[in-house]
Amino acid sequence: MSGDDEKPLDAESARIVANVRRLMIIAALTTFIAVGAVITVIGYRVFRVEGRVPQTAAVSAALPAGAKVVSSAIGEGRLVLTVEINGAVELLSFDLNTLKPLGRVRLGPP
Repeated sequence: MSGDDEKPLDAESARIVANVRRLMIIAALTTFIAVGAVITVIGYRVFRVEGRVPQTAAVSAALPAGAKVVSSAIGEGRLVLTVEINGAVELLSFDLNTLKPLGRVRLGPP
């Protein structure tokens, strides 16, 4: 079909076509604004400095010679290791951030 063979639209059809075009423009603008908002929020969250956890240097804690780690637990800023040393069970407590020893509990018969 060529553009010359089309019949002109009557007034009611032309009004409907104009309304549909207007609605399509509104939908396209709304989509564009929504995508822009999502990209802006993602960029803000990726490049925002505050709230990031600072990178810390690697720390290590030495266990006694011959110690075998049986289990571990983390809570309230502490790391607790259950270790077996020469057949005796001990709980070793460390500060989670610095790994400094906080305490030692030997478990066994009284």
